[in-house]
Amino acid sequence: MLSTIQSMGGSVDWLNSNTVRIVNRDLDPKKIDMHLVRRIRSSILLIGPILARFGSLSIGTPGGCHIGVRPLDAHLEAFKGLGVSINYDETNDTYHLKKPESGWGNKVILKEFSVTATENLMMLGAAMRSLEIELAAAEPHVENLGNFLRCMGVKINGLGAHNVRISGSKKLNNRRSEIKFSIMNDPIEAGTFMVLGALAAKKLVIKNAPVSHLVFPLLKFKEFGADFYVEGNNIIVRNSLKKLRGVKIQTLPYPGFPTDLQAPFGVLATQSKGETLIFDTLYEGRLRYIKELIKMGARAKILDPHRAVVSGRTPLHGATIKSLDLRAGATLVIAALSARGRSVLHDAEEIDRGYERLEERLRLLGAKIERVN
Repeated sequence: MLSTIQSMGGSVDWLNSNTVRIVNRDLDPKKIDMHLVRRIRSSILLIGPILARFGSLSIGTPGGCHIGVRPLDAHLEAFKGLGVSINYDETNDTYHLKKPESGWGNKVILKEFSVTATENLMMLGAAMRSLEIELAAAEPHVENLGNFLRCMGVKINGLGAHNVRISGSKKLNNRRSEIKFSIMNDPIEAGTFMVLGALAAKKLVIKNAPVSHLVFPLLKFKEFGADFYVEGNNIIVRNSLKKLRGVKIQTLPYPGFPTDLQAPFGVLATQSKGETLIFDTLYEGRLRYIKELIKMGARAKILDPHRAVVSGRTPLHGATIKSLDLRAGATLVIAALSARGRSVLHDAEEIDRGYERLEERLRLLGAKIERVN
């Protein structure tokens, strides 16, 4: 994403390993690198802010993890509802968007609880007089973006709910003062380490976890029989292999069980006594990791694109496996660390988009893991 911003003339400076300064004073969206756009799904989030600032843009179809059909309908229909004209160039696989000439609409009803569509609309609404988003997503990172926009002078009501109302700031594009903002800790990463602790550690302390955003995953973790407790913003997990039991996993929009934790909890199911039914309601490609777990000795069956059954408890063994997407990759790392023998995980770079220096941190916990290519 930073490289994409730089391709348009934005200035990016790393102040330290975790702090970046971005100055987009001389941005030119006509210079955007389409190759970079097509590499990541989150490039779709450039549409809202660029439309807000420049009034038009051309952008290629975003890339991202292959977890199923991920149409842009929620975004495109929402923009059209506000008066944006959209033309698709099939030959070049490029969308051309332009703001309305006769004034913006002021209300959108999303066709689904889309996180990125909500975020796109919030950033677009930041430069509009007013915007109401009905059926908005309520995920923690949507709320985090809203808090960032508030720092820029945008008035937002309804964060964390499904009706968001925005009053934009006329001074948004003319701001010269520097804004400092800290990104929230990732609940999905914390949930991944919870599973790791239950399967492969004697005791694991997950510090500064966003506990308030993990209510449902912690409830499901308890239902599985995991041995853990919460102490302030820390989650302490003990080895739970002898206590785990199969339950039902059904993914839902926040505050329900997140689809991004479905796969890690699928590994938990392989070591749980009895059967676990996994029902991913959102993506029909999210269960492909099951086939990789079967290579490692898991007893599991994919029933259809959205459902699988895992029968435990089954000892896992080392195998040569493949990271099919970001969450599947992290899941298979957990499986490899809890299995007997040596595993080789191909396409491990997928993991880097969601877990910073994962293998380095795991080595600090005592894991025998190294990146070989």
